[in-house]
Amino acid sequence: TCALTSTITASQAACKKVVIKNIYKRFPEKENQDKCKEYVTQLKTQAFLDNPLLHRLVRKEFHRGHSWVKNQIVYQQVGYKCQRISRNTYQLELAGLTRGKRNKIVVKSNRNIKGQIRLIYNQILQRFEIHFLVDHGTVEIPPERQSVGVDKGYTEALYDSKGQAHGEGLGKVITKKSDRICAKNRNRGKLWALHRKLEKLDPAKSARILKNNLTRKTENRRYRRNQSELTAIIGAASKSLFNGESLKVFAEDLTQPIKNKRQSKAVSRKLNSWIKGVMRDSLQKWANWTGSVVTEIQPSYTSQIDFRNGTLLGKRTGDNFTGFDGVVLQADYNAAKNILARGTDFEITRYMNKTEVQAVLLRRTARCLKGMGLSLLDAVELGWLDSKHSKTQAFKQLLIEI
Repeated sequence: TCALTSTITASQAACKKVVIKNIYKRFPEKENQDKCKEYVTQLKTQAFLDNPLLHRLVRKEFHRGHSWVKNQIVYQQVGYKCQRISRNTYQLELAGLTRGKRNKIVVKSNRNIKGQIRLIYNQILQRFEIHFLVDHGTVEIPPERQSVGVDKGYTEALYDSKGQAHGEGLGKVITKKSDRICAKNRNRGKLWALHRKLEKLDPAKSARILKNNLTRKTENRRYRRNQSELTAIIGAASKSLFNGESLKVFAEDLTQPIKNKRQSKAVSRKLNSWIKGVMRDSLQKWANWTGSVVTEIQPSYTSQIDFRNGTLLGKRTGDNFTGFDGVVLQADYNAAKNILARGTDFEITRYMNKTEVQAVLLRRTARCLKGMGLSLLDAVELGWLDSKHSKTQAFKQLLIEI
C-alpha cells in the first residue's frame, strides 16, 4: 500500500510539473504572469477541479495506474524469515502457494533484510532480486545552506561555481562506448545483409549466422557493464560535490531536447549517449541523503554570458570563454557562476522560453553598453556580441527604443 501510494504521488507530481510548463507556454506574455501564478496555486489544491482549463490539462497529462506486471510480489515482515549464513549471504524463507511450506532462496546483500520487501524476477539477467528500504539515519539541516551553481557537462560530469570539476573522464568513457557500439552495428549490418542473401542459397549457413553472430546476449551484457561504469562515475561526482554538506544547489533543467542545433552524425550519436537523466537522479539522491535542496533553472544562454557583468558580451570557444575586454575564463566555471546567479534571478523564470530569455539578456547588454557610450550595433561590429542576436525581434526593438 505504501509503495502504491508513493507511486501515485510521484505520478501526480510529474503531471503537475508538465501542466505548469504548458501553462507558461500557453500564456507567454509578461502581463499574464499573475494569471499563471494563480493557476499554479490552484494546482496545489483541489481548486483546479473547478477550472475547466486546468481540469482538461490535468486529465490529458495524468497517466492513470494500469499495470500488467507479473514478475514481482511484495512480502510484509510476517510473510518471510531471514537468516544470515555468512558475512554478505542471507537465506530467505518466503511464503508460497502451498500452506505451511516456504520457499528458500539464497541472496547476497551487505545489509540485513527486514521490513517490507519486493521480490522481482529480472527477465533480462535471469535472476531474482530483493528490493527493500534502508534506513540511512537522520540528517541535521542547518538554518542556512551554502548556495552552489552546477554546470552539467560532457567532458566532466559536473563543474561547480567554486571552480572544482567532478567526474572527470566521463566524456572519454561515453565516446569510447559510443564508438564501440557504432563499429559493432556497422559490422552487424554486413552480417545481416549476408544472412538475408544466404536465406535461399544456403539456409543452413544463414541459420548459423543468425544463431551465432546476430544474437544480443553478449552485447546486452557489455552494454549494461558500460552503463554501470557511467553511473558509477556520475554517482562519485555527485558525492564529491556535496561532500557530506547540506547545500542549496542550482542546476540546469535539461529535460527538454536541444532543437535547431546543426551538428554532425557523430556528435549527435555521442550526445544521445549523454545520460542527463542519470545526472539529475544522482544529484537528487545525494541531496536527499545530505539534507540539501536541488533547484533547476532555465538553461538558455548560461554558457554564453560573462558572469562578471551578466551580459552577452563575449564568446565561448571550446573550454575557454573570452570576454569583450580580452580576459579568458574557464568556460564551465563561467557557466556554473551564471547558473548560480540565475538561481536568484527573478526576471528569468524556469518556464520562460529561449526567446524571452534572449530578450531580457539583450536589454541588460544594451544598458551596459550605454554606460560605455556604445550601442548594440557597435558591439556587433567590434565582435563583442554574436551577430546571430542581431536577427531577432528583440534586438531590432531595442535599436528603435535607444
